[in-house]
Amino acid sequence: MSNPARWKLVLGSSADADNDIPLSPDYGRMDQVLTALYDDSEPAERKAGLCGSAPKVSRWLGDIRRYFPSSVVAVMQKDAMERLGLQQMLLEPEVLRTVQADVHLVGLLMSLGRVMPAKVKHTAREVVQRVVQDLEQRLANPLRQAVQGALSRAVRNPRPRYAEINWAATIRANLKHYQPAYKTVIPEKLVGFGRRGQALKEIVLCVDQSGSMAPSVVYAGVFGAVLASLKAVKTHMVVFDTSVADLTQDLQDPVDLLFGIQLGGGTDINRALTYCQQLITRPTDTILVLISDLYEGGNEAQMLKRAAALKAAGVTLVALLALSDEGSPGFDRRMAEQLAALGVPAFACTPDQFPALMAAAIQGRDLGQFAR
Repeated sequence: MSNPARWKLVLGSSADADNDIPLSPDYGRMDQVLTALYDDSEPAERKAGLCGSAPKVSRWLGDIRRYFPSSVVAVMQKDAMERLGLQQMLLEPEVLRTVQADVHLVGLLMSLGRVMPAKVKHTAREVVQRVVQDLEQRLANPLRQAVQGALSRAVRNPRPRYAEINWAATIRANLKHYQPAYKTVIPEKLVGFGRRGQALKEIVLCVDQSGSMAPSVVYAGVFGAVLASLKAVKTHMVVFDTSVADLTQDLQDPVDLLFGIQLGGGTDINRALTYCQQLITRPTDTILVLISDLYEGGNEAQMLKRAAALKAAGVTLVALLALSDEGSPGFDRRMAEQLAALGVPAFACTPDQFPALMAAAIQGRDLGQFAR
């Protein structure tokens, strides 16, 4: 492609009103796709026409997937939601089948759940199921391996059965009993792994369901379902805005769980921590992950007292400002600093980092390293 043609695509056809720079058919169609979304000189009725017709939107969505890579498609879909009011068109099944599914789309569908007509709910569920399955394929095994490995190293069984003996740890603990005459170690103390089937740790995911946290909510739902499948961990899933909902029973099906979440509303972190505190029966064996941007709409002073009380009881408490791949999140910096002063690390975490974070929490390592 020539440089003038590139600039025409960047600036739009309006910059070449006399059509002095012809485009090939493919580039011409690419120009039309970009113009429909980004050309502010287009008459309002033309843009409205795009959003008022499901077939047109379906074709447009198909075209952007044809002409642009998936990373660009995700950006253009998000821009279309904001610039063209495409949310309403997502209530049409034929459009939903065309949209490239990702966590942002799932978040949008969750926010539209209350106004979604019955005819589109089945299609919406298929879209969410597809995204959840993709995330599970990418993230489930790393999380299982990290948690199970951390539990094996962190939990010791002083009277292990033969199959539960940690031979490497047992040998290290008994090296002083090495018998040169027999060229062997005679162990006085056995070191074993924690027994399978025991709930060795409790994990509470406390998730802010305000609209700005949508991608974090999706990832938290998937991670919560994976953790709930591990017998050695007892997992709770709590979501909140100005009220609190315990969705632990829905962890067996992350799609049902996500559709049970109502995005939007205010934020009362103090109320959510109060509820979570009531769930905790073994503080020193409990990890509480607060996923929130920390914009507290409730009682800030009481929230900080609640966090301090949880720490004093022995709970491992960490605040994730975001659980997503979106880069630096917006958050209440003052509140994050006050939590950090209490010994509660506050930082953003990508989904790929989350397994290592949980392993470190289980082993009792310093979680502040993740904030650096």
